[in-house]
Amino acid sequence: MIGIATDESYIEHKAKARVMRNSQTLLPGEAFTADRLLAPRQAMIAYMSALAPVTRAVERVSLDDAFGRILAHDAVANEAHPANDRSTMDGFAVRAGDRGTLRIVGEVRMGHAPENGIAEGEAMRIPTGGTVPPGADAVVPFEDVDTVVVAGESSETIVLRDFVAVGENVTRAGSDMRAGETALRAGRRIGGPELGVLATLGIVPVPVYRRPRIGIISTGDELVDPGETLATGQIRDSNRFAIAGSLRAMGAEPVQLPRALDSADAVKSAIAMAVATCDAAILTGGSSVGARDVTPDAIEQLAGGTVHVHGLRVKPGKPTVLAAVGTTPIVGLPGNPTSALLILEAVVAPLIASLAGATARRVGREVVAAREFAGRAGWTWFVPAALVDEGERTRVVPLVLRSAQVSLLARAAGYVVLGEERPHIAVGERVVLHPFASGGAL
Repeated sequence: MIGIATDESYIEHKAKARVMRNSQTLLPGEAFTADRLLAPRQAMIAYMSALAPVTRAVERVSLDDAFGRILAHDAVANEAHPANDRSTMDGFAVRAGDRGTLRIVGEVRMGHAPENGIAEGEAMRIPTGGTVPPGADAVVPFEDVDTVVVAGESSETIVLRDFVAVGENVTRAGSDMRAGETALRAGRRIGGPELGVLATLGIVPVPVYRRPRIGIISTGDELVDPGETLATGQIRDSNRFAIAGSLRAMGAEPVQLPRALDSADAVKSAIAMAVATCDAAILTGGSSVGARDVTPDAIEQLAGGTVHVHGLRVKPGKPTVLAAVGTTPIVGLPGNPTSALLILEAVVAPLIASLAGATARRVGREVVAAREFAGRAGWTWFVPAALVDEGERTRVVPLVLRSAQVSLLARAAGYVVLGEERPHIAVGERVVLHPFASGGAL
């Protein structure tokens, strides 16, 4: 099966979710009856448990091209870093037990090994980052010594003003990474800090998972391209671009497929194209139970097509479809822009992460509610929220949920989850604000 990060609540619901998944066939008049719907977590466990294992291809890319990719192999240090003791200050390498006046016997040059070591009563000039010479175990900064030039001699001496402790102003060999240590685990998204580690370890080219190709299909007779002038009843096809942005941020490669009209044959043809060319497909629109909502039927009419979940106990996004054609995952999102993007971000993200090979979850930010968040007992609500500055404090406020609005999530810093057992959050309570994969309004 496709892997999914789980916690105790996931596991507790797993058996129940599998049973309920098999009872999703809706009879006339039973469309989306609440007691027949799965909570989002239950639904994703049932769905991903039913999917085939993922075989991820690995490719090797340059460091410049590795940013944002998912590391495919553990990054292991083959040697200690730093390889030698190094100075953290411009100053003099000394022996910690020495006192008083010391004779300068040389200078450490950056990028070179010391030409000699030091003995008792001796010191050596050293720059920040320079290799500590043999015999030295501490560094004293220039400003902490008195320098005396001995007349008629080429040597200099320094006078220590204070006691110097062992290891003072020295970075020990192997203190950053030890030989054999795993510095980065496979499945980690590569950002700036990770690029620094990979370059330091000499891991070039970088092994990364191939980005999963996710086909995007918009459905609807009313949709037109963004550059077209609108006629009455038409809307510009914005969902596909919003979804593509989030997919890129999640580590996938979005593939824009032709739009499908509201007919089973058109949707079937579009899905078949996605199955032939992509690792998964995401459709928007046509997932509810109206006369034009043909996505579930179209999936099941295809060879190997199975609808595992149709409908979630969630707001927004109740008519979500979780399906597969053969081994290819197919997700049907609602047509309303806010619903589509929130379900992708809050519910479907583990599927995309699994396809991409990513193991880490996005971490939410704990903030204080400046206004009440109100949901519905027994349901999961995803509430778009904005941050507001109140003097020295930053708090979070809910935004009025309008699923059909395109601009709503662009004004949000993220979303707050109101769970089945905690449908209300009072003013002053702490709550977790979940960020969008591609960022959010600040």
